Amino acid sequence: MMTSWPKIILFGDSITQFSFGEGGWGAFIADKLQRKCDVVNRGFSGYNTNYAKLALPRLLPKSQIPQVSVLTLFMGANDASLEKLNPQQYISVSSYVANMKAMIDYLQEGGLEASKIVLITPPPIYGEGWKKHCQTTYGVAQNRTNANTGLYAKACCTVAKDLGIEVLDIYTIMQQEPKWERYLLDGLHLSPDGNQFLGEQLWKMLEPKTRDMPMQLPDWKDVDPNNPEEALLK
Repeated sequence: MMTSWPKIILFGDSITQFSFGEGGWGAFIADKLQRKCDVVNRGFSGYNTNYAKLALPRLLPKSQIPQVSVLTLFMGANDASLEKLNPQQYISVSSYVANMKAMIDYLQEGGLEASKIVLITPPPIYGEGWKKHCQTTYGVAQNRTNANTGLYAKACCTVAKDLGIEVLDIYTIMQQEPKWERYLLDGLHLSPDGNQFLGEQLWKMLEPKTRDMPMQLPDWKDVDPNNPEEALLK
């Protein structure tokens, strides 16, 4: 009898939180894995890695880590804020690296193998779009730049290499696409095209990790209507 439902945890900031919206990349992954596992959204708008590091044990106690089949760790977009313009969210690159390693250490101490962790770099910043959004929505100056975010993306890739963990470098591969700014809704968050692009790229990494997952519970055609207990309770 099935004792626990396998889980894929999507852990990150607003780009993860919003990923279960219509056309979102998290919903795309959940659709690919229908009836095989629960795809759990643990995205928190505005969080940097300081906040995420403290929240992780509450969100995922070590006793529950064995149920996790894959966890994506998608942080850095807020850490990469410019210190003088957004000190509340800013985290230095060195602290970002330390926090990412601390979260990975916690997961591995709970039994999650390196092969079950996928890091995702922060996406690029389209400066003109984010500048306009900052001014019209918040009445503040542009508080992130693409060049600065690139430092965090590079650091994320370095963490992955050092710890033997796979990484989706969305910062780099997105900018290799023509007119890549179309992937960003406001210069930072993903547009419908950006969600589709990220979902497709991530699925290339998750499909080999999940292809052997069985469908949960028998197909209805395999259930004897006169004795459903035989199929459903064994």
